[in-house]
Amino acid sequence: MHFATIFPLALAAIANAHFQMQYPIPRGPFVQDSEPTFCDGYSNVTTNRTVFPLTNGVINLYSEHPKWTIGGIVSTDQDPTSFSDFNSSSGYQMVVQFFQTSGEGQYCFPIDFANSNVSGVQDGANVTLQLIYNGGDGNLYQCADLTLSANATLPGNATSDCTNVTVSATGSTTTGGAKKEGTAVWGLVTAVVLGLAVSFL
Repeated sequence: MHFATIFPLALAAIANAHFQMQYPIPRGPFVQDSEPTFCDGYSNVTTNRTVFPLTNGVINLYSEHPKWTIGGIVSTDQDPTSFSDFNSSSGYQMVVQFFQTSGEGQYCFPIDFANSNVSGVQDGANVTLQLIYNGGDGNLYQCADLTLSANATLPGNATSDCTNVTVSATGSTTTGGAKKEGTAVWGLVTAVVLGLAVSFL
């Protein structure tokens, strides 16, 4: 096969790569064409929030990129409808610091709302989590509407098919295989977040 034939196919594969949040349950069914927009195109909060652990939570997603960067921001607004609802006076409210990893397929990583230092994140709070994912061809977004609970535990299927995560008897989580590339990734993501502020606020 000639390069002229291979190159367009490679571009098509990159342009069609996505990610899908498996747990917690996203705002609505995955919509490929809306993924580059706020909350995958879902502007309104769901009426049936997921009860989610305040500590020792897990995010389960499916990645179609071989190498990607991800982070999570949170809004304590009761009905966040735009990127500005995830902002505070000091910038975006991070609950998962951006990290870069590699591997396609099912992937899980821990999230601990209790240690996020975001005002209003507490037992019983209604919050919305928005994941920001970049596989090298632009930012993609998905949201989950949650009710945080100090007594909630992970459902049995929360880490199904995730070979990179283990959950102990106490409910704490550890992950392996994540290749965190600190400063370089943070510089890239800072530009991404600043770009969001300019584009959407």
